[in-house]
Amino acid sequence: MSANVEQNQRPDYDAELQQIADYVLGYRIDSQEALDTARNCLMDTLGCGLLALRFPECTKHLGPVVEGTVVPHGARVPGTQLRLDPVKAAWDIGAIIRWLDYNDTWLAAEWGHPSDNLGGILAVADHLSQKRVAEGLAPLSMRDVLEAMIMAHEIQGVIALENSFNRVGLDHVVLVKVASTAVVAKLMGADREQLLSALSHAFVDGQSLRTYRHAPNAGSRKSWAAGDATSRAVRLADIALRGEMGIPGVLSAPQWGFYDVLFSKTNKDQKLKPEDQRRFNLPQDYGTYVMENVLFKISFPAEFHSQTACEAAVRLHPEVKDRLGEIDKIVITTHESAIRIISKVGELANPADRDHCLQYMTAVPLAFGNLTAEHYEDTFHAANPIIDELREKMVVEEDERYTREYLEADKRSIANALQVFFTDGSKTEKVAVEYPVGHRRRREEGIPLLEAKFKANLATRFPAGRSERIFALCKDQARLESTPVHAFMDLFVI
Repeated sequence: MSANVEQNQRPDYDAELQQIADYVLGYRIDSQEALDTARNCLMDTLGCGLLALRFPECTKHLGPVVEGTVVPHGARVPGTQLRLDPVKAAWDIGAIIRWLDYNDTWLAAEWGHPSDNLGGILAVADHLSQKRVAEGLAPLSMRDVLEAMIMAHEIQGVIALENSFNRVGLDHVVLVKVASTAVVAKLMGADREQLLSALSHAFVDGQSLRTYRHAPNAGSRKSWAAGDATSRAVRLADIALRGEMGIPGVLSAPQWGFYDVLFSKTNKDQKLKPEDQRRFNLPQDYGTYVMENVLFKISFPAEFHSQTACEAAVRLHPEVKDRLGEIDKIVITTHESAIRIISKVGELANPADRDHCLQYMTAVPLAFGNLTAEHYEDTFHAANPIIDELREKMVVEEDERYTREYLEADKRSIANALQVFFTDGSKTEKVAVEYPVGHRRRREEGIPLLEAKFKANLATRFPAGRSERIFALCKDQARLESTPVHAFMDLFVI
């Protein structure tokens, strides 16, 4: 009889979920470096969203599901007139943030862009701040937003350190969903049980596949996938705060849990062998490490594994720009992750395909001296056949040291080297760049450039006076932290 029944003893919540809940509800952020970096991250992320509003393929997705919908205390989408419910606002903000592949990055066993979480954070915080003022209560402050950003970065980044979702075909936006769920549930006033319930629902969701990030299926879904994930997080947090029960064994349940279904090497007709079972490995406690070490995309709107290759190409541009027709071979020396994600040959079908092609992202600055979002567009590509001619001459090689130091905690380099060989037998020097300008090791050099990037992005949407007011506020840590969220968002309404 025992073979025909299951023991229905409900477990405690998986320890991994409890660790996240305890961190979000109990950790006190006192790292000034993390708060300062979060402020810079806020600037950079909003600027990326404003720049994306220049592209119709992005803006066609924005706005309410039902035209004309009026939402009391609706959350604003920066750079627009939209006031939306927090779920759709999170989608829209998340989409514009990620559209141009220009916001921050985290590279480890799993990759991702932790500032994607700002879509859910800003949407919920803006709505709640307006609502609280209408009820005669104190509004949320931008300090609350910065702390939520630090925690979302930490959850997404620490889980990513030694757990590769891409190895099992899952997209990294699962971590956006999980991290956003945790911090927006806290902003909404969740207690521990409600927060655990919300987290369990984030994991029990069927997760996105990476299909749309890789050849031959790369496409524009990768530009709104994170917005979709952070929006789903807001919805799940709302469901949990309405009293919905959680799924405590969502990760560990045999056969039906996340680990067995989506994270292990499974054979559905056999029991899992011990060596095929996978569980999360969390090498350190949650704190402020990820925000302090996050990578900014400062120079180029390009997939991060190519940033140093683009920088090397810009350095070589003056030497090769007048000899493009004499090039015999171009050697890109890189690391394993870049080869696996963005090294591709053949026709590139769309802008999303091009901004995830190492060879394309190297060829453009080599030939033209820079790489901008416009360089991925169909019209630019069609008008410049030299790009594909250069791609055909490229050889990609792995340097095992680059691969090793990419994962070493005290380095986390993203190295690329570039060398051009000419038909007459001459060659350029081999230009190696191991740390991009957005790396923590280059913060002193990078932050002034990040601020200039933000100013330029503000100018694409706002007149000079408004841009100056926004920039001055964002530069002042104390004044920014004390600013009510809804007042801050007022500055970004068209």
